[in-house]
Amino acid sequence: MLYRKFGKADEMVSVLGFGCMRFPVFDGDTKKIDEGKSIEMLRHSIDNGVNYIDTAYPYHGGMSEGLVGKALQDGYRDKVYLATKLPSWLIKTKEDMDKYLNEQLERLETDYIDFYLVHALNENFWGNLTKNGLFDFLDSIIKDGRVKYVGFSFHDKVELFKEIVDAYDWTFCQIQYNFIDQDYQAGKEGLKYAANKGLGIVAMEPLRGGSLVSRVPDDIMSVWNTSQVKRTPAEWALKYIWDYPEISTVLSGMSTLEQVVENIGYADEGISGSLTDDDKKLIYKVRDLYKEKIQVNCTFCKYCLPCPVGVAIPRAFKFYNDGAMFNNIEGEKKGYNMFISEESRASKCIECGKCEAACPQNLPIIEDLKKVAKTFEG
Repeated sequence: MLYRKFGKADEMVSVLGFGCMRFPVFDGDTKKIDEGKSIEMLRHSIDNGVNYIDTAYPYHGGMSEGLVGKALQDGYRDKVYLATKLPSWLIKTKEDMDKYLNEQLERLETDYIDFYLVHALNENFWGNLTKNGLFDFLDSIIKDGRVKYVGFSFHDKVELFKEIVDAYDWTFCQIQYNFIDQDYQAGKEGLKYAANKGLGIVAMEPLRGGSLVSRVPDDIMSVWNTSQVKRTPAEWALKYIWDYPEISTVLSGMSTLEQVVENIGYADEGISGSLTDDDKKLIYKVRDLYKEKIQVNCTFCKYCLPCPVGVAIPRAFKFYNDGAMFNNIEGEKKGYNMFISEESRASKCIECGKCEAACPQNLPIIEDLKKVAKTFEG
C-alpha cells in the first residue's frame, strides 16, 4: 500500500480509503447490513494497508457507524484513522453539535475521531451552522480531545467552496471528483485552491457510484481496449484520481470482498504523475462519450430518501441512466416496471421539493422524474 501526507496534518494516509456507505445488505434493505461480510471486508482492507476508514451518521440508515465500531474492535481501532461526519442538516443549536458527536463516539465505540467532517456543506447548511456557533464548536472538540482534525465535505458551487476554505483553519476537505466531474461542484478549480491553502484532499465518488464500472457500454469498452497497457475501467478511473499529487486518499464504497482485493491491488500502482499523455487522451475520450449518454447526474447517495410518498428516486434514475448509457431503453423499461412497484414510480411525485432540498448534487429531481415517467410509464 502507498501512503501520502494528509495536508497540514502530520499523518500519512493510505491512497485507498474505505468508504462505508455501500456495504452488502440483506433483502435490498440498506439498514440490514450483512455484518459478517462487511467486517471481513473492512478487516481485510486494514490487514492489507488501508488505514483511512470513512463513515457518516446517516449511512445505511444510521447503521454504518455501529458496524464500523464493531469491525474496529480486537485492536483494529489503533491501526486506522477513523473519519465520520457531523449531520449538518440536523443541527438547530450548538448543543445539537455536541449531542450528535457524543452519540457518534458511542456508536463507533471509541473515545476520539481522527478526522471529523462537517457533512455535505451547501449554502443553506453553511449559513445555519455558522449562525449557530460552528467555529466555536470545532475549536472546542479539538481542545477537549474528542477530535484530532476537522474538515468538511462539500456539494455546491465552487465560489462557496472557496469561501468555506477561507473561513476556518481546516485540515482537510472532501470533494466529489472523477474523470467526468472535473468541472462539477468544487471540481478541479476547487481542488487546486484547497491544496494551495495546505488542505489535505479526500476524493469521493471516484467511480461515480459504480456507474463507471458496471455494464460498461461496448463503444466505451472498445476505447479502453485500444490502450497498449490493459487496465479495467475501475483501474483507469482510480488511476486518474491518484495521478493528482494534491489528492491524499481516494474513497471507494466497496460492496464485496472481491472489490476490496481488486482495489488494494490497483492502489499499489497509485503513483501521482504516472499517467502518460496518451493515457490522459484516452480517459478524456471516454469521458466525452459518457457525457453524451448520462441523463441525470445521480450518484445513488440516497440523501433524497425517504420520499414522503415513497417514490424510489435513485432507483428510477438508475434505470433511466442505464437505458440511455447502454442504449437499452426497452430493456430498462421492463426492469423499471418489474422491480419498482406502481406506488413508488416516478409519476407518483407530488412535487413537494423535499428531495431537492436534500440532494447534495442539487439536481432538478422533480423535472427529471417527469422525464423518467414519460420514458418508462408513457
